[in-house]
Amino acid sequence: MEVRKVQEKDLVQVNLICIRSFEASIAGSLGCEGITTFIEIAKSSAFLKRMQQDNTILVAEDKQRIVAVIELKAGHHIAMFFVDPDFQNKGVGRALFNAILPHVRTDILTVSASLSSIDIYKKYGFKYAGEVGESAGLVYQPMELKLSSSERAV
Repeated sequence: MEVRKVQEKDLVQVNLICIRSFEASIAGSLGCEGITTFIEIAKSSAFLKRMQQDNTILVAEDKQRIVAVIELKAGHHIAMFFVDPDFQNKGVGRALFNAILPHVRTDILTVSASLSSIDIYKKYGFKYAGEVGESAGLVYQPMELKLSSSERAV
């Protein structure tokens, strides 16, 4: 497995992983608005736009197949983090998470975790950072991880 920066040619596969993972673990707990919002955020064109901004997007690739994606917004917020359901619980998510840490530019890494992903973020050391919220139909738990200087970019 290789972890690398996303390329424009990867975006169709990235979209499919996001949608497949979302449908398997999150979509059932949301209404139509939340599902529509997520579909828009996960579109290849939306990823392309964010690639051209200040977001760092990494993918995990297995035998030339993209199997996971993580997106760091503005050097401090995990905006997307999805592992293909067939590759979950195999260390792929941990490898991607560890690979994004050097790109973090602050002492605190944040995430608006879907309710079904809270336990995963807890395993990575995240703590609750506020009450459950909702934005455009997406329900999330604010969480944060305090990083030492050796864990983040200098």
